[in-house]
Amino acid sequence: MRSGEKPVAFEGSSLEDISAFPPKARRQAGYELHQVALGEDPSDWKPIATVGSGAREIRIKTDDGNGRLEHRVIYVAKFDDAVYVLHAFRKTTPQTSRHDIERARKHYTELMNEQRARKRQP
Repeated sequence: MRSGEKPVAFEGSSLEDISAFPPKARRQAGYELHQVALGEDPSDWKPIATVGSGAREIRIKTDDGNGRLEHRVIYVAKFDDAVYVLHAFRKTTPQTSRHDIERARKHYTELMNEQRARKRQP
């Protein structure tokens, strides 16, 4: 890890979910998360306030030979200690499903509770 680079922490099943992406999407997700860990913005992202303050969504578009695939990685990088990956999934509809939003929001809430508990420790 380079100086100034944050570690990447995976919440819930997000690491396994990214590992299940097709090879091109998996490589792109790794590259984009590395950029975030270095303090840079991913190449294609948007804020996703419905998950929580500071949550962002990396948008990954690939072609598997049978058509275009879209994958998403939702993360938070606003903390000093790490970049937290909250959820990762294949996007199959124009709008992100309620299930995926709720799953990311659940991990966000758990992360915020952990961060608050750390601050209270002497």
